[in-house]
Amino acid sequence: MKGAPFPFVLHADLDAFYASVEQTDDPSLRGKPVVVGGSPESRGVVAASSYEARNFGIRSAMPMRTAVRLCPHLVRISPRFDRYRQVSERVMSIFRTVTQTIEPLSLDEAYLDLGEQPSMDQATDIAQRLRVKVKIDTKLAVTIGGGISKTVAKIASQIAKPDGLLLIAPGEEESFLAPLGVEMLSGVGPKTAGLLKSNGISTLGALASADQAWLGKILGRRGPDLKQRATGTDSSPVEPHRETKSVSAETTLARDVAEEARLVEELTRLSESVAARLRKESLRGRTVTLKLRLSDFTTFTRQSTFPVAIDDQQQIFEAAYELLSAELSPGRKFRLIGVSVTNFQRSIQLSLLER
Repeated sequence: MKGAPFPFVLHADLDAFYASVEQTDDPSLRGKPVVVGGSPESRGVVAASSYEARNFGIRSAMPMRTAVRLCPHLVRISPRFDRYRQVSERVMSIFRTVTQTIEPLSLDEAYLDLGEQPSMDQATDIAQRLRVKVKIDTKLAVTIGGGISKTVAKIASQIAKPDGLLLIAPGEEESFLAPLGVEMLSGVGPKTAGLLKSNGISTLGALASADQAWLGKILGRRGPDLKQRATGTDSSPVEPHRETKSVSAETTLARDVAEEARLVEELTRLSESVAARLRKESLRGRTVTLKLRLSDFTTFTRQSTFPVAIDDQQQIFEAAYELLSAELSPGRKFRLIGVSVTNFQRSIQLSLLER
């Protein structure tokens, strides 16, 4: 007897994306430990690492100096984001051959809502065809996880990496999730995981069985949500159009900087970058935020809100510069500076109002 159709979600994640694109474009890099990121001399960090590099303990967000120390024969390549976007767009177009309900999380990761599926065989066939098509068209490996919810699909893809496929049939969510560590659940970082473990909750099964009121006391409003998702019954939909919450740009300076002229130079460049993206996405924002990190790693933000939304580079710069000026003092040095714009209104809506 044929079972009832069931909703099914895939989570697709391109393996070691930036590094894999570089190895594909330059076959001489295949089999070598490759990282994409800034130079160690300019305090660069690892944006992506090949699996060969990961064998040396190299991970994303690691300082490049540390990566080079772990693997002296490491091959470092500066990022080529235009190329990565080009490849990402090709992969997303492949995904759209099976569904238009796609939620991109980044250039290399997305949820796909397949809608109602009549059987696991059909869901498996779709996922396998996507993997083959991506491999043929881009020569890249994509790992796919699947289940009745985004939570199950995401965790399944994490377990299946690299270059794997793992689909969890309806009704098997709890048995699949129960033995896994709480840190597998998105939203459970090291601090939350440590808090849960200190209270005897180290697995998703234990989290799913925990008293909801007690979880609310130690985790606040997040407690009930984490408990629900630990059972695999995540109800959040796949959202094709994720609304931009902020547009930002920041840079880690090659050396600690105290000179106002040097900081203003960076502030000008960052303001131009933010303004260009705002115009590209037809956005205007009312709040400009300045992010600063001192030489002792103290990090803080300052912000200014306009009465009307803006997308002009000069206005963004002037607001950020006023905030920066208040933080300059003799002997104070900065190692990072960033600018962001939030509190958006669509430019088209504004132009209609202005008219």
